[in-house]
Amino acid sequence: MKAQTQILSPAQTQRRKVERTPRPALLVRAQSRALKTVRSGFAPLRLCGKFLLVALVVAAAVAGGSGRASAQTPEDILRMRTRVVFLDALVKDKRTGTPISDLQLDNFQVFDDGKERPISYFTREGQARKPLALVIILDCREDGAGRFLKRPEILKAMADELAKLPAEDEVAIMAMNINGEDEKRVWLSDFTRDRSQLAAALARVPAFVEVPPEVAAERAAKEKEKQKEREANGQKPEQAKGSMTIHSDTNAKPPDTAAPEKPKTDDVVETETIKGKNGAIVVRTVKKDGSVSVKRTSDSGKMVIELDDIYDMAAAVRDASRQAQEKRPNSQTSVVWVSDGIAPIFFEDRDATERLLIHQNVIFNSLTVDLRTLFKFLMPIGKPIAGWMGVSLYGSAKKLAQQSGGEAVRVSRVSDYGTGLAKIVGNLTARYSLGFTLAEEEKDDGRMHELDVRVKAQDAKGKTRKLLVNARKGYYMPGESKETTAEKRSAPASNN
Repeated sequence: MKAQTQILSPAQTQRRKVERTPRPALLVRAQSRALKTVRSGFAPLRLCGKFLLVALVVAAAVAGGSGRASAQTPEDILRMRTRVVFLDALVKDKRTGTPISDLQLDNFQVFDDGKERPISYFTREGQARKPLALVIILDCREDGAGRFLKRPEILKAMADELAKLPAEDEVAIMAMNINGEDEKRVWLSDFTRDRSQLAAALARVPAFVEVPPEVAAERAAKEKEKQKEREANGQKPEQAKGSMTIHSDTNAKPPDTAAPEKPKTDDVVETETIKGKNGAIVVRTVKKDGSVSVKRTSDSGKMVIELDDIYDMAAAVRDASRQAQEKRPNSQTSVVWVSDGIAPIFFEDRDATERLLIHQNVIFNSLTVDLRTLFKFLMPIGKPIAGWMGVSLYGSAKKLAQQSGGEAVRVSRVSDYGTGLAKIVGNLTARYSLGFTLAEEEKDDGRMHELDVRVKAQDAKGKTRKLLVNARKGYYMPGESKETTAEKRSAPASNN
């Protein structure tokens, strides 16, 4: 008697593969209910159902090939309805700061707005992880981090550490505040796995730090000529680039938040209106040349502060996040901000940047160099004054790192740059990946939900280990935040 060979249709083959693959409990229960429903019918009905299924598959194959069949199986539909919130957690020894890599699922608890969530997904270091899409942002201000970044030995130390990254991880490099112009920046390298290309990109940095005398003279001459033309036409002198203007009006009314300000010229690409928790309004205006102007109106409307033609932390983070989302959507985006820590930014703008990082699951890290001696003396005076005006002068990078689950590392000696970057990168790859499933009835409300990751573990002697946990502090369900509105124009940004 000859053995009979059973010929399976593509759909049956796929179903058998899916049934062999472990699935979340939700899918298993749903499939069991579906099977019970089928088995309760009559045998002729089952036979008819199989015949129709095979006929549909054959028809689809004839029409355009089984690989392009548009029909969805029940398993596919169930997967689409399953939503999982993923987050990475770095666990370190509190005393030594060394990452802990021997923890199990039972050691973790995840709380969502104070309510514990059952963990449905768990991996740890050495297991499957997303490749990194790492963006290095270099603040080239000569009186800030630039005075260190122009030194070849420091750039080489950073290039050597980037060369040690696993082959699947990619790096892009951005330089900002170029040659003394706050609104200027450039991508030195797109995302690449070519470590020699990264070294070549870093080697270009010294040329962006100092302002060549001929460039400074040319700028001064152009500025003088421009002011003369304005005076001849009866116009007011133009505000200098990178400057701050403060208006005070005791009779002013609170700002109208019903609609964002409309762009005044065709030179504008995008405007964004941000309402702060205290009622203040910040309007960001992005121009075709990539420069950004920011205006803050206090809750009473009596004080208006304008920062003209700047390229600030918020703009840099937006650019980095946008590039990563468009070009590497399946990678884990992480930003390394290299500066001296001084980054004037309105509190409302900083909070909006924090929401952006959390919303897009971007891990922000800072590599902070020493302040100039003069700035160290002036900081105790400057910070309270800036705070009164609604501006965070120093420390925003550290806050963004804490909220997004990243690292804030200080460097001083030449050797610190390589080890500091190694610490950040090492801690990015030494993380546990956790996930919990959202119920189908949970609505997308567009607000941030607070996350709290707790770890409990014992050492060899049975004592509770003292651990630190770095993880992002919240998540957003799909949907737009009502706190931030944006109006975009069709004109493309010239710097992308």
